[in-house]
Amino acid sequence: MIIGITGGIGSGKSTIAKQLRAMGYAVYDTDSEAKRLIVEDAHVREQMEQLFGKEVYVGGVYQTALVAQRVFTDKSLLAQLNAIVHPAVKADILRWAQNINHLTQPHTTLNHPTPCFIECAILYQAGFDELCDKVIVVTAPEDVRLARAVARDHSTIEKVRARMRAQETEKDIERADLVINNDGKIEIMAICLQIQDFFRNFAG
Repeated sequence: MIIGITGGIGSGKSTIAKQLRAMGYAVYDTDSEAKRLIVEDAHVREQMEQLFGKEVYVGGVYQTALVAQRVFTDKSLLAQLNAIVHPAVKADILRWAQNINHLTQPHTTLNHPTPCFIECAILYQAGFDELCDKVIVVTAPEDVRLARAVARDHSTIEKVRARMRAQETEKDIERADLVINNDGKIEIMAICLQIQDFFRNFAG
């Protein structure tokens, strides 16, 4: 069973994913794994160099700032970048999931196969929801999300608002199987136990 966890910037989805990982569940972080594939996957590297030029890697180091600057104002270039990265991540998720014997993990109970989780801010936009049995959307009031993101990223309110607009998470909420309001009033462990009850009810 694969459960997707998504949510906009500052929603706290990564904190929830971290706690689930600490509880023994397998969690695939698409952001960090995409960065790994961009550096390590030979086919991805070849396509990146074709799109951005040889300067996209300097001494084997991926030039994140260069790419970010180019795609920021060029939606066509961003779409081409996503067309390279998203299929590679999708294939990697499938390999990862196949390598996980998540029917015999420590938290398995009779008739309740333990799920693995995919954490991704753009789960639906990237098409990764197609790999999921169920999807959880984590949300929070805008002021809470702003405060979290500004403090975490040492950013400005204006920049965070721009990222919020770019993510367009309202439609995600409508499509979700479970919506969690992570406004800070409920402890993360309690939220994770709620998720645990959710997938056990689904499996049962």
